Amino acid sequence: MTDLFEPLTLRGVTLRNRIGVSPMCMYSCGPDGMPTEWHLAHLVARAIGGAAVTFTEAAAVSPEGRISPGDLGIWSDAHIPGHRRLTAAIEAAGSVPGIQLAHAGRKASRRAPWEEHGPSEPSWTPLAPSALPFGDYAVPQAMSEAEIAQAIADLAAAATRSIAAGYRVIELHAAHGYLMHQFLSPLSNQRNDAWGGDLDGRARLAEEAVKAVRAAIPEEVPLLIRVSHTDWVEGGWDTAETVQLAARVKALGVDMVDVSSGGLDHRQKIPLGPGYQLPGAVAVKEGAKVPVAAVGLITEPAQAQAVVAEGKADLVLLGRVLLRDPYWPLHAAAALGRPDAVPTPPQYERGWNALGKMPRQMSTAAVQPTL
Repeated sequence: MTDLFEPLTLRGVTLRNRIGVSPMCMYSCGPDGMPTEWHLAHLVARAIGGAAVTFTEAAAVSPEGRISPGDLGIWSDAHIPGHRRLTAAIEAAGSVPGIQLAHAGRKASRRAPWEEHGPSEPSWTPLAPSALPFGDYAVPQAMSEAEIAQAIADLAAAATRSIAAGYRVIELHAAHGYLMHQFLSPLSNQRNDAWGGDLDGRARLAEEAVKAVRAAIPEEVPLLIRVSHTDWVEGGWDTAETVQLAARVKALGVDMVDVSSGGLDHRQKIPLGPGYQLPGAVAVKEGAKVPVAAVGLITEPAQAQAVVAEGKADLVLLGRVLLRDPYWPLHAAAALGRPDAVPTPPQYERGWNALGKMPRQMSTAAVQPTL
């Protein structure tokens, strides 16, 4: 039986446990997309808290691929030093730095979610497989062959920069209604050329992106892809197609599929509940014979332990619960009776000793009562 605190090796990278920080947009950059002090504080806090891998938010691979003008970017070499500062700090805290590479497609050029709903300022024309808007968003421009080729090249170039910046795990974002997902779903891709139509055409962008990125990064670096296993809309992208895609990208060098759902169509009806996306993860793991990451309302330590122990997923990625509690991995270890399974930073040991966790190289008899 696999344990939540058991190491996981993907290619040349070993994660110290099966808990990771899911990519979560912060919308906290300037228009240049440079990492800020916010990103440093946010990511390092969660690395200190015991997560084995700490992913940045979706990093835009081109200016027009941003969700908002506040998105993190990695579309130029000028971004490398700022990212290198993040990766060095994450590693110093004991976590593996990961980056998610993304293009927003038709969901680009928007305000941050806590601002007034509407297009961003400055705004730009979004790109998409077809000139079909996402709800009341701007009508996008259908991409030409040259623009599709450029998007693939941008992903590969961003992957090269990511390695130069010190990231040790790369994830491609093909979920939540962004560009690669838009190409996958027949609801948003109505092209009649080689990039649309049947599964071969709709999956082509994702497959070409995987090939280009895999070729751009060292052999020892794991490559993940995040997918929405279903659109939750009749006639949309579904779990069966996701399993087929997972098998294809595995053959192209993907090491793990990060299974999420939804985000493509406002008509989606999501059956929210604890672990509501787990059936998709299980289907992909069993159907494509590929390691998977599970995400989505996994909030309790026993629940996360069961996901791994029962073989439903190989890695648990946490989002909102880690926004509430950066030290969730440490708390989970204590709750599951494994207080020493997640290392406590020595600077913080006097705080955790008060909860009954023994400091390094100190016997129980040596522990004094702590207020």
